[in-house]
Amino acid sequence: MGQEKVRVPDLARMKAQQHRITMLTAYDYAFARIFDHAGIDLILVGDSLATAVRGEDTTLAVTVDEVIYHTRAVVRGRTRALVVADMPFLSYQVCAEDALRNAGKLIKEGCAEAVKLEGGVALAETVRRIAAIDIPVMGHIGLTPQSVHRMGGHRVQGRKTGHRAGCRERLIEDALAIEAAGAFAIVIEGVPPSLAREITQRLSIPTIGIGAGPDCDGQVLVMHDMLGLSESFRPRFVKPFANLWREVSAATEAYIREVREGVFPGPDHCYAEARGN
Repeated sequence: MGQEKVRVPDLARMKAQQHRITMLTAYDYAFARIFDHAGIDLILVGDSLATAVRGEDTTLAVTVDEVIYHTRAVVRGRTRALVVADMPFLSYQVCAEDALRNAGKLIKEGCAEAVKLEGGVALAETVRRIAAIDIPVMGHIGLTPQSVHRMGGHRVQGRKTGHRAGCRERLIEDALAIEAAGAFAIVIEGVPPSLAREITQRLSIPTIGIGAGPDCDGQVLVMHDMLGLSESFRPRFVKPFANLWREVSAATEAYIREVREGVFPGPDHCYAEARGN
C-alpha cells in the first residue's frame, strides 16, 4: 500500500489483494510515531491500556475520557496509519443512545477514525446504529476481554461445538451478524486456527487475528507484548520481536552507576560559561 494514508476502504482492497494487514496498540505520541514511521497499517488505542499501562488485572475500569486522552496523543504522532479507538466497558452495552454518544465522542474529541467494540449477535443492532451515522466500526469476537467474568478468565473460545456463547457455531453466527450490521473489519481473538480460517473465508470484510492462527487477513498485538516490555508474562500466542525490558533495565542501571560515580554529566553535557565583554 506504500506510504499513502490508510483509510477504511483500503482494508477491503487489502483483503481482496491478499495483502496482510498489520495492527499494533499504542497509547502515546512517541510509540505512535515509531510504529507509523515503520509502516504499520492500523494503530489501536486499546482498553488494554488498563493492563498494559496501568497494571490492572482486567480492562473493565477504563473510561471513555481516558481513551480519548490517549487517542489524541496517538493521533498527533501518526501521519499514515488508521487510528482505531476502543469503546470501553459499559460505554455501548446499556443502550443505543449511549453507544452513539460515546462513539461520537471518540471520533470528535479523540480524533479517532474508527471505533472498536466487543460482541456478536447481541451487539449487532448497536453496530448497525453506529455505522448508520457514518462512524466506522470494527467488531471483536472470540475471547473478548470485557467478558472476562462470564468466561471465567481469559480462556480460548470456540473449542466446543454448539450455539451457546463461546461455542464454534455461535462465533460464526457472531461474525456474520457483525458483518451484516455494517462493520468494516473484525478482530478474532483467542480461537483455534481452523475456526478463524473458516470465519475469514466466509466474511467479505477483513479479519484481524490475535491468538487466532495465521489465516486471518491481518494480525494485531499489544505493543508491550510485541516489544518484550513485560518482565515475565507472555501469552502463548505472543512473539516478542525485542526484549526492551532487558535493554531498558541495562540502560537504567548504567545511568544510576554513572550518576553515582560522577561520570554523568560530563563536559559534553554542560553549557559553556558566559563570556565577558
